[in-house]
Amino acid sequence: MSIRINDVAPDFTVDSTAGKLNLHEWIGDSYAILFSHPKDFTPVCTTEFGAVAQLAPEFAKRHTKVMGVSVDNVEEHKKWKRDIEAFSGAPADFPIIDDTSLHVSKLYDMLPADAYLTGDRTPANSATVRTVFIIGPDKKVRLTMSYPMSVGRNFAEILRALDAIQITDGAPIATPANWVPGQDVIVGLSLNDEQAKEKFGDLNIKLPYLRLAKTPKK
Repeated sequence: MSIRINDVAPDFTVDSTAGKLNLHEWIGDSYAILFSHPKDFTPVCTTEFGAVAQLAPEFAKRHTKVMGVSVDNVEEHKKWKRDIEAFSGAPADFPIIDDTSLHVSKLYDMLPADAYLTGDRTPANSATVRTVFIIGPDKKVRLTMSYPMSVGRNFAEILRALDAIQITDGAPIATPANWVPGQDVIVGLSLNDEQAKEKFGDLNIKLPYLRLAKTPKK
């Protein structure tokens, strides 16, 4: 069964570059980003993990933890982390888990249920392991993305989506297309105009069902 928005993220306990980790315990009261890749020592994924390493201060500002999923083992991850730092200029201090068994890949429906990797596997064998999950402090999945092997992930967009998720969590608002932090948000239809003005201040009413307001401060 595929993982859907608002599903509780399946829990797991695995070995990682940071030792043995249980997902739900590791998340704690933070947000979390789980992202996977086909294989260590591959060019696109080295640039992606480098981007995550460079964004570490931004994730920390947002009270968000990051975990990488790989179908290789911890020893290979540790060697690869040196390449990631050499390329990006930033240490890859986030945990990268050992999923040589494909347990997590299958648990999160990243691979077909009957997929197995041989000892001489190539990145193409695990090409579908290119997914992103944003998980809330309540351990529920807030966003999923899947990318093909040939397209490097846009972590600026992932950060933007994280901002949107956090600003709208528990509030009767949504973000419009191409929204970035600081721009106006859409007021939910659960509030009438009077209630919306009382809660968010002046409204910019574009259409009866499309009302904009300043982004509320968290």
